[in-house]
Amino acid sequence: MSAALHSTAEPRPLRFRPKVALAMQDADLRDSLFSKRLRSRLEAIADCDFSLVIQDFEAVADDALADTDVLLTGWFSPRIDARILERMPRLRLIAHSGGSVKGHVLPECWERGVTVTTAAEANALPVAEFTLGLILLAGKSVLAASHLYTQRQAKIDREAEFPDTGNYERTVGIVGASTIGRLVMERLQPFDFEVALYDPTVTDAEARRLGARRVELDELMASSDVVSLHAPVLPETIRMIGPAQLAAMKDGSTLINTARGELVDHEAMVRELETGRISAFLDVTSPEPLPKGHRLYTLPNVLLTPHIAGSMGTELHRLAAYAIDEIERFAAAAPPRFPVSLSDLVRMA
Repeated sequence: MSAALHSTAEPRPLRFRPKVALAMQDADLRDSLFSKRLRSRLEAIADCDFSLVIQDFEAVADDALADTDVLLTGWFSPRIDARILERMPRLRLIAHSGGSVKGHVLPECWERGVTVTTAAEANALPVAEFTLGLILLAGKSVLAASHLYTQRQAKIDREAEFPDTGNYERTVGIVGASTIGRLVMERLQPFDFEVALYDPTVTDAEARRLGARRVELDELMASSDVVSLHAPVLPETIRMIGPAQLAAMKDGSTLINTARGELVDHEAMVRELETGRISAFLDVTSPEPLPKGHRLYTLPNVLLTPHIAGSMGTELHRLAAYAIDEIERFAAAAPPRFPVSLSDLVRMA
């Protein structure tokens, strides 16, 4: 359970009361992030004008920015560059209520000594939960069983039709020991899975600590019953799952992608799926959304969802809770819990 959301510790003694400004997509996102309880929690430790949601710094008067100590940012925050920093001489913390800060926090922020934090772990939790659910459903042949039941509309002899189905002593291949990838591996530990991991930045010893066996990508693709993608989009990872990797997948195996569509060669994936040899659970695609009439919408061995794995609905409150926790730590002169360094930008999605 998140310490940021459900802390039983005594409140930290505050050194000062910072002024916080909100910068994000719009007021609708603000209202989705902040429950009444979370608004009250922020107001108890800081001064924040909830009526002001900065979507464009150019549209905000200088005096509304000049005494800002903290920017609490959200999805589609306007960019914070040197010119904006000049208008906010007191700014010392950017607490992002989302994952990646690459889109709006520029290197000048670190150069000015501004601390940057992220709620990436909070956003990773529902993705890991969603992925675990898909892995278990894949092992039970849910897509094939549902399709067959719908077609026949009669009793199904499950042992005859699905003799190789089950989640006992199966191999799950994890591509990428990212924050989400690590959370997925942690959640797989109570089950009777063998976990294989491909990540060139991870050593054999670290993989073992994560409960996995480190392998090369081609071996992972060929040996796994379920392959789950959790790598960031980098020049070297774009279409890393190509024709050879897809062709190597075992008959009856499932590809899960809750990361980014760019990791997979979609033309090669469609060709492989059309054979019926493998299945896919896809929460992300490239492009997103797919054009109308795309084959992935109609293939019976594909579960296609509209990018719902990440935080949504009540889960957005967790993002705000993480950001508020960072602000409380800042006001108490405590170190940040989830800081982002300039070098971290390279690995962010």
